Amino acid sequence: MGLSCNPSEHAQSGISPLFSPAGGDLLRVQSRRGFLQTGMAGMAGLSVPTLLKHRAEASAAGKPTNKNSVILFWLSGGPSHIDMWDPKQEMPQEIRGPFASIPTKLPGVHVCEHLPLTAKLMDKLTLIRSVDCSASNHTPITMQAGNALARRTNDGKDGGGYPSMGSITAKFKGPNAPGLPAFVGLADSWRSDVWESGHMGSAYAPVNGKAIAGRLTVPKELSLDRLRDRGDLRSQLDRLQRDLDGNEAIGRVDHYTQQALDTVISGRAKRAFNLEEETPKMRDFYGRYSLGQKALLARRLVEAGTSFVLVSGAWGYFDHHGDEVRWGGIAKGLKPLLPRVDRTLNAIVTDLEQRGLLDNTLILMLGEFGRSPVMTKTAGRGHWTKVMSMVMAGGGLRHGQVIGSSDRKGHDIATRPVRPADLAATVFTHLGIDPAERWISPQGLPLPIVTQGGRAISELF
Repeated sequence: MGLSCNPSEHAQSGISPLFSPAGGDLLRVQSRRGFLQTGMAGMAGLSVPTLLKHRAEASAAGKPTNKNSVILFWLSGGPSHIDMWDPKQEMPQEIRGPFASIPTKLPGVHVCEHLPLTAKLMDKLTLIRSVDCSASNHTPITMQAGNALARRTNDGKDGGGYPSMGSITAKFKGPNAPGLPAFVGLADSWRSDVWESGHMGSAYAPVNGKAIAGRLTVPKELSLDRLRDRGDLRSQLDRLQRDLDGNEAIGRVDHYTQQALDTVISGRAKRAFNLEEETPKMRDFYGRYSLGQKALLARRLVEAGTSFVLVSGAWGYFDHHGDEVRWGGIAKGLKPLLPRVDRTLNAIVTDLEQRGLLDNTLILMLGEFGRSPVMTKTAGRGHWTKVMSMVMAGGGLRHGQVIGSSDRKGHDIATRPVRPADLAATVFTHLGIDPAERWISPQGLPLPIVTQGGRAISELF
């Protein structure tokens, strides 16, 4: 499995890390002295005041300030394109598999019989049946980075230092509202299902949403009023120091620290992570299982101001080699998952649309690769990196279409290849990030955020 290449580097002080990728007692102030000594703790290695400062500087520099966001559903293990979104009903049983297909709202377009809600929703979706996953492996690296140069290796240098699309979002866009992390991962198996920030630095690593949910609290012994008092005291001391030495930088730090304090007091992040605020009816609508409840939390996060949310239901659960392995074959393993995928996709699209958020939120659903065209002897399919399918919705893009195709057996790309870099360019364009941007490597080299000449998928715009 792919490993995280950039563990967070948090200062050990009187306050635990805020929005730490590793979890911990997030935003729980340990002592009044600790608060006065350290201000607010690091957001994935970057202090909240510094994060706010960077966001302000980005805005001043004319960098994107739109409210667009992305929710990426990671179907860990490699979902079968033939048995889900690219059925081959004219082929013999060993290729077409055990499922029938059904028509969708788009004339001539069929999907698996176990995706009836998807079929009814097709006018709001785009199927891409020609994704080039040849650089991908059994890790999240390549596709979550949107970069064929980022891949699993055998030398302990997975990803080649390249960051994920979420981390690029954190660096070049930041959150859509103060007090929310820019990039959140919702996954049970963090090291296997979430790609982080590579050599871009831990400041832009994703927040472990599962670890921090319910922990954004202030201890009873430190009331909000007392926290305000000490925040005011710190501001006064900083202003005094600034007046004494004329240091404008201290004044700026004072400003950003006060914003961070306001975030704690407002409880904005705490509310965003609290699923208990949702009605039982809404929780049922999404489905009372891992993927559904994480999707609902993802909606709450983008509604509150997070820019990029990665959702994984479980590690490797789409790895359907056959009935002899943990996750089973196509009929025994994949079939029970399809209604959940179907329900979750329908719920997130419908809910966002009803809330007026769908045009601002780009939804992606994909895995690391497809599955082999010919069924195995144990009723499954092997890994297949020549072609895979994925689903897109929202983002104010042009949907109700199929882009590209695989050949008649689902073996190779037949028309309109879509590369990982094209996916990245599409995501960044939606977010208002210039695809020509560059980040600086530890060696001081400017590296493109979109590699190999990737271009936004023109059919969507």
